[in-house]
Amino acid sequence: MGLSWEESYIGGLRTLAGDDRVLISIGAHGVVRDPDGRILLIQRSDDRTWALPGGTMELGETLRECAIREVREEAGLVARDVTPFGLYTRARDWYPNPYGHSYQYISLMCRVDGYDGELEKVTDESVDAGWFAPDALPEGSGGLVLRALQDLAAFETKGTFALD
Repeated sequence: MGLSWEESYIGGLRTLAGDDRVLISIGAHGVVRDPDGRILLIQRSDDRTWALPGGTMELGETLRECAIREVREEAGLVARDVTPFGLYTRARDWYPNPYGHSYQYISLMCRVDGYDGELEKVTDESVDAGWFAPDALPEGSGGLVLRALQDLAAFETKGTFALD
């Protein structure tokens, strides 16, 4: 179980800054694939979209540790290691989240290189989870999922690191 919103760094920062200010949020996401090449997606508990496991880093945590922690918290899997393949600043994606707060998200995209454990479909942060073929993603998959899969393919075929 992770920190509560109030205990988290970004939750505390939001309390200090108020509801109207755009904050910069730094975090990481993990693309997890099963042996059949299917992609792990979680259905978020806040807005019900299907997403890659990911979230905001905590004080004293590295981006690598953040990616590994988020996979564990949101899907119950223990990532053995991660390989970064993109850094997204999402500079123009300032839209309110389900709580009315706006952020500029900076996120390190990582490929999960092996994992242990069994998938947990329901966690404190997800209401469902599953493995999906890249060409058969569920309705409600966020645009970030498609972008990450395209960028991962470019990284694995050409060595291109996505940066925006």
